[in-house]
Amino acid sequence: MFSRKNKSSIFSVSTLKKAVFLACAAPLAVVAQEWPNKTVTFLNPFPAGGGTDAFARPLAAQLTEQLGKQFIIDNRGGAGGTVGASVAAKAAPDGYTWFIGASHHTIAPSMYKNLDYDIEKSFIPVAMIANVPQVLVVNPNRVSARNAKDFIALMKKNPGKYNFASAGSGTVHHLAGELFKLQTGTFITHIPYRGAGPAMTDLLAGQVDLEFDGLATSAPQINAGKLVAIALAANKRSTAIPNVPTFAEAGLPDYVVSTWYSMHAPIGTPKPIVDKMIAEVQKALNTPKLKAIWEKNGSDTPNLYGEAFGKQVQADVARWAGVVKKSGAQLD
Repeated sequence: MFSRKNKSSIFSVSTLKKAVFLACAAPLAVVAQEWPNKTVTFLNPFPAGGGTDAFARPLAAQLTEQLGKQFIIDNRGGAGGTVGASVAAKAAPDGYTWFIGASHHTIAPSMYKNLDYDIEKSFIPVAMIANVPQVLVVNPNRVSARNAKDFIALMKKNPGKYNFASAGSGTVHHLAGELFKLQTGTFITHIPYRGAGPAMTDLLAGQVDLEFDGLATSAPQINAGKLVAIALAANKRSTAIPNVPTFAEAGLPDYVVSTWYSMHAPIGTPKPIVDKMIAEVQKALNTPKLKAIWEKNGSDTPNLYGEAFGKQVQADVARWAGVVKKSGAQLD
């Protein structure tokens, strides 16, 4: 049995711990309450005009409206998005630099041998902001096929004759092509670019034949008749291009590939600020304005935040490692 003195001591220690906790938590709460009090930067590791921009810029504009401080985009393209990721990983963890990543960054660990950051350890997962299925598009002046069956037959008949553009070596666009070749027994030459924007520019100009691309950048060109969509790498058709069948409809049920876009904070960013950003992003993504833009770009509104999104990152790192190993994909 405890004496009154022992009980008093235990009470005193407990009270002291609580006081210390509150003393430490109070400054953080104040920091989160005051954040942001200046311009916030979204570091986009791809050139302007690509799929990442299609979602990052409207989100930045909406957050500017919600929080009353300017949110800007800083494009740092190169090496499949790893250059910008490296810069973001070294940014001050003060809530004023956020990394706008993509599913490409879950492939990078299997493709790049000397990365100076770790997508799982150098960042705090904040949110998946968009999830866009891949679509196979061709320049109609360079590729005669208009459906998946004819396209596969054409590729098998002409191994190595045709080439496909990608947003860069080690991106989902690249691995989507490698996976397609594995599943169809075809060979198509890979031409890497420094982002989806430059790749799309050359595809439209007829400098390359085709592209495995995110629907966000391809849908406008498909609907304008500038590109022909062969098939969608998704489980169901998209409202953005409702007349385009899925690969499953064409007899390739396992060919499902999507490009997701995301937000991460440099490791060390105060949790109250991260939590506030999560709440603000969730609010933004559920506005009618952004929902309409997302639908037009072929994306649903994901509901993956914080730790749940972190688990998705972990799972995709493992998945793409398997594809890289099986395909023998390398940096070009």
